Amino acid sequence: MPTLILVRHGRSTANTEGLLAGWTPGVALDERGAAQAAALPGRLAGLPLSEIVTSPLQRCQETVRPLLDARPALRPHTDERIGECHYGDWSGRKLAELKDEPLMEVVQAHPSAAAFPGGESMRAMQTRAAEAVREWNARVERDHGADAVYLMCSHGDIIKSLVAEALGLHLDLFQRISVEPCSVTAIRYTRLRPFLVRLGDTGDFASLAPREEPSGDEAPVGGGAGAP
Repeated sequence: MPTLILVRHGRSTANTEGLLAGWTPGVALDERGAAQAAALPGRLAGLPLSEIVTSPLQRCQETVRPLLDARPALRPHTDERIGECHYGDWSGRKLAELKDEPLMEVVQAHPSAAAFPGGESMRAMQTRAAEAVREWNARVERDHGADAVYLMCSHGDIIKSLVAEALGLHLDLFQRISVEPCSVTAIRYTRLRPFLVRLGDTGDFASLAPREEPSGDEAPVGGGAGAP
């Protein structure tokens, strides 16, 4: 079965403003995010990508644009199932405000029980994304062969949930996974089991350096802004 390259979108204006963007329209890449996207074709130059699938949201579309420009033979496919979690009434709000919401503790410690007001549950988010991957695996294998490599550009919580699903981890453990903006995660699927072969690879170790403000023990909902 194929190898899936999961790319989180580059750093966005919502990331730097500390907002939970969700499906809020008009959230673009910031200057650093645009630079991350511009570097993506070089980082992936050695991979014979057979398909590119992207979330419909602007920040993902902008992230894959340089890659598509570098590979004009490829045409992107948009799949809403790998779009961001529907955060409902939380969308567009400051993460600093949301940390005091009682639901945030559930999102952190027991995400399989978390459902966003006016939005969707985290279980539903993981289920739709995993179904999309299974369908695209079958399609890519049918059209390009069992050794094909394809790419999906998506969002932090989506990618973390797919990694958890591939590793057989309960969704309640997915907050232990971290994927920074424009990081590359690779999962090689086989008939019997998936293999996680890359996780959150940015090619940059700056995010491991101590920060002026400690990141604490909570996972950033939506994925966080990455290294400063």
